Formats: sequence, structure tokens, C-alpha cells
Amino acid sequence: MTILTKEIHVRAATIKDKASLLHLEQAVVEAERPYNAQIKTAAHYYDLDDLLTNQNAQVVVAEHKDAIIATGYVQIRQSKPSLTHSKHGYLGFMYVSPEFRGQALNQKVIQYLMAWAESKGIYDFYLDVYNDNQAAINAYQKLGFEPSLLEMKVNTAK
Repeated sequence: MTILTKEIHVRAATIKDKASLLHLEQAVVEAERPYNAQIKTAAHYYDLDDLLTNQNAQVVVAEHKDAIIATGYVQIRQSKPSLTHSKHGYLGFMYVSPEFRGQALNQKVIQYLMAWAESKGIYDFYLDVYNDNQAAINAYQKLGFEPSLLEMKVNTAK
């Protein structure tokens, strides 16, 4: 499945994309650092080898002129026993290069990922977003996401 919009292609990522994905992972870390001062220098969020090869995960990239400009993944996970669904899709690694923001690329990536998961019988989706990241919250709400659970933290070492 490929989506073509204004010379931008959305496609499933492959192991050949790993170097570019590692670079974008660091862009995600830097974008999130203002929301959490405790993120380590050169932090790694994702097990890309697993995400790229696991049958219960799909990584997607958006390309423009052979350059990866956006990414995301969905991973099918076990749900908490207290929920009505036994499995859900967890969305992560949502990133769009700054010069391509505002073109609904994140929406296209998420729609691709959700369609893939739905083809496997998954209809409940979750993601994490920093409370102060209003731009991301607005983008997710346009797709029907609603706040569900607020994680709270404290550091007592101060």
C-alpha cells in the first residue's frame, strides 16, 4: 500500500531504512526534550530491529524525493485484563520533519498504520503525548483521539 500526495509517498519501512530511522529517532528525542528535562543525552526510544521485523508491528515512512521526512509505527500489544479489548494498537515514533509540517502527513501516517492494524482485527489505539505538546494533541484530536490517562511524576532528589 502506497499513498501518493504532492510527490510524497507513504510506505512500509524496511530494514534498509534503519540508518535514516535512527537519525529521525534522535530528532524525536530533541523535539521532546523541552517537555521532559530528564531525557538522557543520545537516548534511544525504539527497538528498530524488532519493530522492522516483528509481524505484530508496522513501521511507516513518508518520503519526498527519496528522503524520509516522516515516520510512525503501530505495535499490536496485549491490553490490560480490565479492558473490553484483549489487544490494541500502540502508536509511536510519530515525527514529521519541520519543513513538511502542516501538510497532514502525521494524519496520513496514522491512517496507514491504523488500516494495517485493522486488517489484523485491531480497532482500539493508544499513544502517548506530552501534556504541554499542544500541537501534537491537536493533531491527534483531529483523528478522533481523546485524552484517556494522565501520567504524573515527581523527582524527590531535588
